[in-house]
Amino acid sequence: MGFKLLHLHLHGLFRSHELELGRDADTGGQTLYVLELARGLVARPEVERVEVVTRLIQDRRVSSDYAQPQETIAPGATILRLPFGPRRYLRKEQLWPYLDELADQLVARLQQPQHRPDWIHAHYADAGYVGALVSRRLGIPLVFTGHSLGREKLRRLLAAGGDHKQIEQSFSISRRIDAEELALAHADLVITSTRQEAQEQYCRYGRFRADQAEVVPPGVDASRFHPRSIPAESEAVDGLLDPFLRDPSLPPLLAISRAVRRKNIPALVEAFGRSSLLRQRHNLVLVLGCREDPRQLEKQQREVFQQVFDLVDRYDLYGQVAYPKQHRRAQIPAIYRWAAQRRGLFVNPALTEPFGLTLLEAAACGMPMVATDDGGPRDILARCDNGLLVDVTDLEALQDGLERAGSDPERWRRWRDNGIEAVSRHFSWDAHVRHYLALMQRRIERAQSLARSQPRSLLLEPRPLADRLLLLDLDSSLEQPETEALQALRQHLNAPEGSATSSAGSLGVLTGRSLAAARQRFAELHLPQPAVWITRAGTEIVYADQQDPDPLWSERIGVDWQRQDVEQALADLSAHLERQDPAQQGPFKLSFLLRQSGEAILPLVRQRLRQRRLAARPHLRCHWFLDVLPLRASRSEAIRFLSLRWQLPLERILVVASQQGDGELVRGLPATVVLADHDPSLECFRQQQRVFFASRSRLSGLLEGLQHYRFLSRR
Repeated sequence: MGFKLLHLHLHGLFRSHELELGRDADTGGQTLYVLELARGLVARPEVERVEVVTRLIQDRRVSSDYAQPQETIAPGATILRLPFGPRRYLRKEQLWPYLDELADQLVARLQQPQHRPDWIHAHYADAGYVGALVSRRLGIPLVFTGHSLGREKLRRLLAAGGDHKQIEQSFSISRRIDAEELALAHADLVITSTRQEAQEQYCRYGRFRADQAEVVPPGVDASRFHPRSIPAESEAVDGLLDPFLRDPSLPPLLAISRAVRRKNIPALVEAFGRSSLLRQRHNLVLVLGCREDPRQLEKQQREVFQQVFDLVDRYDLYGQVAYPKQHRRAQIPAIYRWAAQRRGLFVNPALTEPFGLTLLEAAACGMPMVATDDGGPRDILARCDNGLLVDVTDLEALQDGLERAGSDPERWRRWRDNGIEAVSRHFSWDAHVRHYLALMQRRIERAQSLARSQPRSLLLEPRPLADRLLLLDLDSSLEQPETEALQALRQHLNAPEGSATSSAGSLGVLTGRSLAAARQRFAELHLPQPAVWITRAGTEIVYADQQDPDPLWSERIGVDWQRQDVEQALADLSAHLERQDPAQQGPFKLSFLLRQSGEAILPLVRQRLRQRRLAARPHLRCHWFLDVLPLRASRSEAIRFLSLRWQLPLERILVVASQQGDGELVRGLPATVVLADHDPSLECFRQQQRVFFASRSRLSGLLEGLQHYRFLSRR
């Protein structure tokens, strides 16, 4: 039996044929890489199965292909589309509220032996977040590739004069960076395309370790990207580009990218327009994706195209610049060869370039390069010696580099030959896949062994939970309950078996208090004995009348937990934080009272923990109460642990939310009741599928929710 591999590629439009590369900012090089990697992996004899999980989209604005639950890539390789969030297509920055739903679905699927993979490879921050949760819960080794990183994006945007608040609104950059930190904390291996990524970008993350990273440059499909001329395809490219150009025989400066700001295409147009030498010697060819109706493009794309059109007009470049509205992905190799036959140069002026696969494609087809002196192009030039690197933020440097690169025909031929030979030797897909699999076998063998042993130890007898679990929040919905509502709840929970309202479920308690304090308070309510207590903000799980916490849960959340170091890291924040009394503390919980309410302190606390590389995370509740817990601990994760340990589907668990900080309970598959007197921070969850907003408050609202879900009725 060979390896079974699962890849997570969640955003954009992903299918096995005619990729819509450049359609928007979310459908670019990462999409192509994941598809080619899946094909390359399943072609190896040591690989039995490859699945790529992406989002199922039902939207008339996109192809119906993306609404198919499954699609074959190649024999043994499949696209699995799972629905999460709204049916319509969403850009990646809008997916964050729905990722927990996908994680819950994946855990339910992958705990079945026939679906369990040997490892999960998560691509980009959104998939990294989901992969971390699944890996944490099931013990499956995780591989993470960021492709581009939030901290680097934020640094670039701020350096360009961006406003931090506007950047946050546009890109959800804090969520992205937090997701990357979480993925790095759980990853057994981080695959980068270049040394610069590991040494200059990943190292800015508190939970990154240098020994996690391996450089595995992407590969090029030699069957498609090669220098051999094909007359019929050249004629097709002539028909695509010649109508734009007065003299199509001039050597072209070719750029192929998405129309997004990071790719910096307007700077290339301006450098071309400012140089009489470039305009005399070259044409400029811009392949920036397909555009049917400009009104349907994203705002950023419209802005980039408008900048290009304005510059063409300002410098009167008509007849010298080609920017076709439509092209097929199958035409891209032909466009490279068309440009190479005319002794052209491939130009990548991106502000930041994690790798630059188009540079290798162009080199394989015989095109030298002029590229940004950032990231991947540095590694490519070191291997290929096929062009120049320039500072693309300096228009004069970009212009000078282009002029120099096209000035010497003999050097152009040497660069061409160097590129063709080096890509064949260093950047083939076969070499990439063999390197990839060798790393997996070497780096993850131990983790696989641990993961396989874990499920056998999860289940213990007797089973303490029934076929449903109602979790009551002792600190909010049961605080000062209405007498009539409390009596009604008692009647429901104590109904004799066989009656119409009898419950086949168990009762559980959620609380930030200690077990002793929770039992004392709960006894005053005269409700049935809980089957489970989730105490101290989710760090302890105790069953029925037992005294000791579940040892497996304690062991799981205790990984890398250093309580004393966490305490020391926050010791000098006494101007902002006041230690709560000892009764509120716990082995896996440090509790503080804020001296000023609100979330302003959270970034500083996260920074302190990250700087000390501590596996801890702050949780703010009710605007005033701050708990610092192990990275793997929370009320939400405790609920998932119970679900797995006692084989109780999340759909059969009901939770109540009302306070600031309860957002973690609302996400995912459990049934949730949000009480009418809820904190405004919960309003954003109205679009979640498994959330019911009650019209009444406190226990009355809970009863309304129980009726809505028919949760206490036998089914």
